[in-house]
Amino acid sequence: MKQLTLDGLMTIGVMEDGRHSADFQCCEDVEMEKFIGRFKVQAMHDGNLYMEEYPKRIRNHPLFRQDNSSLSLGRNGMYYFVFWLPEAEVRALPEKLVRQANEAAAKASGLFYKK
Repeated sequence: MKQLTLDGLMTIGVMEDGRHSADFQCCEDVEMEKFIGRFKVQAMHDGNLYMEEYPKRIRNHPLFRQDNSSLSLGRNGMYYFVFWLPEAEVRALPEKLVRQANEAAAKASGLFYKK
């Protein structure tokens, strides 16, 4: 792991909506690669702040997609059938879910049982 130690000022606060914020102002003339990420942050009672970036999310690539669903194989060896529908179309949910699940099963049969 490559590390860079910087001197500077940090402002830690709480916003009006209750979320915490921390801003660091570097006091040195330094050039480094910029980044954006999702982090676990621990602010300690003595003012120390520890940050560790979460691992990058690895997305499953669908075996196939339909209008409101997809079937994919996860890295854990599990198959996932995902269905989504806007709330405005809730009356059509039972029919669309059954139809697309049946279509997914038929397509999966073709993928897995080819002779």
